[in-house]
This record gives sequence, C-alpha cells and structure tokens, in this order.
Amino acid sequence: MKSLFLALRPTQWLKNLIVYTAVTFNGLLFDQRLFLQVFYGFFVFCLISSASYLINDVKDFAFDKKHPAKKYRPIASGKVSKTTALISAAILAIGGFLLAYYLSPPFFAVALLFFVVHVLYTFFLKGLAVIDILMIALSFSLRAFAGEILTGLHVPIWLVLAIVFLSLFVASAKRHSELLRVGSIARPSLFSYKERLLDFYATTFATATLISYALFVFFQEPPRLNLATAQLLAFVSPVALERKWLILTFPFVLLGIMRYGQIVYEKRGAQAPEKLVTQDLPLIGTILGWGIMVVSIIYLV
Repeated sequence: MKSLFLALRPTQWLKNLIVYTAVTFNGLLFDQRLFLQVFYGFFVFCLISSASYLINDVKDFAFDKKHPAKKYRPIASGKVSKTTALISAAILAIGGFLLAYYLSPPFFAVALLFFVVHVLYTFFLKGLAVIDILMIALSFSLRAFAGEILTGLHVPIWLVLAIVFLSLFVASAKRHSELLRVGSIARPSLFSYKERLLDFYATTFATATLISYALFVFFQEPPRLNLATAQLLAFVSPVALERKWLILTFPFVLLGIMRYGQIVYEKRGAQAPEKLVTQDLPLIGTILGWGIMVVSIIYLV
C-alpha cells in the first residue's frame, strides 16, 4: 500500500493548489462555502492527476527503467504491478469524475478535458518536442480555469499569463536538466532538443513571467482597506491610499525565478520541480514569503 501511495505521486498534488487562484485573489479565501467548494475541486484534480500518473508510469515502464532516478519508482522497480496500477487508475478516475459531476457539469467538462490532455500527453504528445512543453502549460491553465468555474470568480488575464509562462519556464528548465543529466535515452522528445534551444526557451519564459506578473500587480485594483488602516495611511500620506500594494510581492517572484535559474544552470537539479519546492530551503522561503505577503495585503491590510 505504501508503494502504491508513492506511485500516486502525492508531491505532485501541490500543482493542484492552482485551483485556489480565483478565490484567493478575489479576497474570498476564508469564505467557508467557497473554500470547501474549491477544496472538493482540488481533491478531484488530485484523484484524476494521480490516475494519469499511474497510466503514464505503466506506459513509460521501459524508459523509466533506464533512468537513473525514475528506475526507483514503484512501478518501474516492480514494487507495484502494472495490473494493480491500471485498476487503481480506473478507480481513481471514475471516483474523480463522479465527484466532479456532482460539483457541477461545467467543472466535470474541465476535469474530463484535463484527463484527456494528460492521456494524450502520455501516449502521443510527450514525444513531440515543443508540444510536450505546451501541454504542461495547458494543464496548469485548466486548473486555474477550473477554479473560476467552481467559484464564479474571475482570474485577471495578466495573472493567468503569469501562470502560463511560469509553467513553460519550469517545463523548459526541466527538459534542460534532463538533457544534461541523462540525455535522450529516457525521454524520446529530448532527441529534438538542443541545449541552446532550451536555454532560449527558459530565458524567454522567465522574462515573460516577470513582465506578466508585474503588469498584474500594477493594474490590479488595490485591496479594500479596513478603516483603521485607511485612516493611518491617509494621515501618513493620501497618496498611500492609491498604492498598488501587491507590487510588494514582485521581489519574491523575481527572487524565485533567479533561484530556480541558479538551480538549473549551476546544480542541474530541476528535473524534478515538485522536489525543489519541498526540499530547497531558499526556494521554500521565497514561496512562503510570497504567500504570506499576498495573504497579508489582500486580507489583513
């Protein structure tokens, strides 16, 4: 059971927190009804994504056995049989879709599309250079859109673009690290990538992420100030009332991009992004600092 649980890749569930984007940046994260609604959506994506990971690991069994790190995965190492993995994937997918339909038919449609994208990625698109990276960005975008569907709240377009470009940056950095560490033996699409091309992609998407997020925090409406804070700021300077306070979160995003780039180009350890955000202390500190600042500005100021 422990091996089967590890085969579900629980560390990857962190990606599904993106469904909270809409409710968080609209100032309603602590609304009990909306929070629970999004939590159920988060749970649905955990079930469906884990089902897709099991299918992926069964499909990539031969390639994973050649990979220096992936060969220790439960399915590749033989700790979980292919039959058990596929049966578990079917149970998780069916359970996820039933819960998704219970939440709302439109959310079910998004969840189904998410699963179809992952399956197509596993069997066909993963071997196509460039397309494989774009599919990763689509997967993140669908999570953010699902949060909108569940809550009826809007995610600003510049924030959506920042999420898209950040996912493209992380995917490009991952391919870069994989290419340098194991070459094309463990992933067919790496045959079509060159180091300089992936450098170009990573640089382009990192820049686009910073620009998109900068535009988001600049154009985003200032948070509603409580009376005491408003009176204090008005006393200090009336101009302070019109400040775009979310701009204060930009340095954390900049620092996070810089740290991730350092890991990619100096340590070559970006082939497992989910491990970096749970093991690299400077990156963890940056993400926590960004989260605390966002919550403080939107909900406490």
